[in-house]
Amino acid sequence: MECYKKDYPRPQFVRENWENLNGTWDFGFDDDHVGEKEKWYVNFGGDKKIQVPFTYETKLSGIQDETRHDYIWYRRNIQVDGKRLEKENYVLHFEGCDFITKVWVNGELAGSHRGGYSRFSFDITNLLKDGENELVVKAEDSFDMQQPRGKQRWIDENFGCWYVQTTGIWKTVWSEYVPKVNLASVKMTPVLEQHCLELEYEVNAPESCFGENLAVAATIRFDGMLVNKIVTAVMAGHVETKADVFVRNDHGFEWGVRTWSPEQPDLYDIEFELIKDGETVDQAGSYFAMRDIRIDGPNILLNGRPLYQRLILDQGYWKDSHLTPPSEEALIEDIDKIHALGYNGLRKHQKTEDERFLYWCDVKGMLVWSEVASAYQYTDYAVAEFTIEWMEIVKQNYNHPCIITWTPFNESWGISAVETRRDQQHFTEAIYHLTKSVDPYRPVIVNDGWEHTVSDIITLHDYEEVGEILRKRYIEYKDQIMTTEVYHSNHKSAMANGFEYKGQPVIISEFGGIAFNNDDSGWGYGNKVDTKEDFIQRFDEITTAVKELPYVSGFCYTQVSDVQQEINGLMDIDRNFKVEPEVIKEINERKVGYWRSFM
Repeated sequence: MECYKKDYPRPQFVRENWENLNGTWDFGFDDDHVGEKEKWYVNFGGDKKIQVPFTYETKLSGIQDETRHDYIWYRRNIQVDGKRLEKENYVLHFEGCDFITKVWVNGELAGSHRGGYSRFSFDITNLLKDGENELVVKAEDSFDMQQPRGKQRWIDENFGCWYVQTTGIWKTVWSEYVPKVNLASVKMTPVLEQHCLELEYEVNAPESCFGENLAVAATIRFDGMLVNKIVTAVMAGHVETKADVFVRNDHGFEWGVRTWSPEQPDLYDIEFELIKDGETVDQAGSYFAMRDIRIDGPNILLNGRPLYQRLILDQGYWKDSHLTPPSEEALIEDIDKIHALGYNGLRKHQKTEDERFLYWCDVKGMLVWSEVASAYQYTDYAVAEFTIEWMEIVKQNYNHPCIITWTPFNESWGISAVETRRDQQHFTEAIYHLTKSVDPYRPVIVNDGWEHTVSDIITLHDYEEVGEILRKRYIEYKDQIMTTEVYHSNHKSAMANGFEYKGQPVIISEFGGIAFNNDDSGWGYGNKVDTKEDFIQRFDEITTAVKELPYVSGFCYTQVSDVQQEINGLMDIDRNFKVEPEVIKEINERKVGYWRSFM
């Protein structure tokens, strides 16, 4: 894409003037919680160094201390051009910092944010001076089960499928100079049936600027060819328009709309310009795709055609950096290896991934289910924290065409009584409808695995290790399974009480989890296997059994790679394949049973 910049943290809204603030920072533990009282934001009290954006728990941070520290501090200097501040603002961005973040600039509080997984920003222009400036960050975390924490443990030792906690800055910190009158954001919605792209602009400008002398322009290209240019007057801070996206060749003949799919992930380039008094005052590069994802009875349609999803569960952990990808190349490697295994998509599990990952999924045609970290205790506080952060995530990642499904809840985590309690059911319904209010186009799953309330797709988790038993269960007992009757060994039902199956598509969204025998070190689902031959036979039998189910329109295998004590990945934690990928690919792509009708 024309807008692509290596390591740029926000690839769908790219400006030229930015600075990566990752690297060596001063660092300190504040276990006595005295930092604010002693004004560490003026006289820093830390005595360590850390490599941002890696958390202190990881090897790549340079500290590698996995014990709990709820209060931590960071400090570094930044250089600022004072002359530029006369015409531009200086904005500081955090891609992710867990959980409560406070920021001081030159001893003055710049702002705070709650939530560990969404991007947040502070305009710190008024706190800066020409030359060297001091930036101090305090992060507060806890083992509170009410806060969205995903796969982070809430006791001192790992257990089950919960791993070492992630505390503080774990994604890129960066800054940019932004014009005083600027384009704050753009929401892009492809409407395939109308051959157009809907654009919603948010513009920061004094009210006196609005009118005929302020306009926003969008220039659309495909493969370098000009497709369209739309100029729209800015009469208020929110602006809406549409752009035709038919691609025409040099002779004026229409080639039609270029659509995005796993087989052919066509992307359009788009450049935005904010024009004041005839001059461009702000500009940003981006891209979009024309694709339509919708539900049609028991089928999921991509661009009007039935889509069979071959997904894999992806937790996004690395041995030396945990939740933080060690590099952009590591993200690309994961996507390429998932494709090599014969999957056309992934379910990013209990994590909002680095946005560069979504960029490369867009480019390479990898379908993504976008999930969020769960809380584990239901309270008013948990409801509020989850709702705010989830909506931030939906808005932040809305423009990525690779995301085809929103998955806010998993296995009743944080809503443990959703089967029967009406308040918890109301919560899931509220999140469903809130998500739809921002994005009415993508399917929303509530709640992945079992005990669904209102959900566009019904998803089932089943780690049965014998293929024939799995096949028989879902063919002979379909009518009973798709009710509030127990279908799962954990005594779970597909539907919560008071809700019924209404013919939605069905996906087996967790199964497999096969682990090799490793002297009882680590765990997988079911019995461990001793040889590659045993692994391949079991993988083949259960995968084929799922594909032969006549009413199931996809699956999600557990999982991409080993994660700490969980050793059921198709790769180990160093991303080495355990079985030749071409063998797994052949099984995944083999046309059997119901899947033939999708081809």
